Amino acid sequence: MRIHIAADHAGFELKSALVDRLTADGHDVIDHGAEHYDAQDDYPAFCLSAGEAVVAEPGSLGIVLGGSGNGEQIAANKVRGVRAALAWNETTARLARQHNDANVVALGARQHSEEEAVTIVQAFLAESFSGDPRHQRRIDQVAAYESR
Repeated sequence: MRIHIAADHAGFELKSALVDRLTADGHDVIDHGAEHYDAQDDYPAFCLSAGEAVVAEPGSLGIVLGGSGNGEQIAANKVRGVRAALAWNETTARLARQHNDANVVALGARQHSEEEAVTIVQAFLAESFSGDPRHQRRIDQVAAYESR
């Protein structure tokens, strides 16, 4: 699977570990930055780039990382067509895919150990949208508002 990943300084170390792990698992991982650690960098450009790539490539998924994941989720969700969900455990990661057809997961690198983050990301990537009409109806309502 093609995975687009982005992080600021707070998520930089976790991003590197995830890139290595996901690549070893056979995924095609595209890194949208940061390219090097810079304590003064800003997450929006990285997250917007990853979000745009996910939308441009249907079937791909995205991961955005920061200290809490909150700002990164907000930035990614500004890209029309992105449905980014902040996941803090396996259940929220799975539900984001099952119920919301989320195509980007946000994680807080300062909130999880590396192994916890790997488990959350793997749960997100392994899950698929349920296709349940009530969930699709809700997604369509949000998309209609977004396109106004």
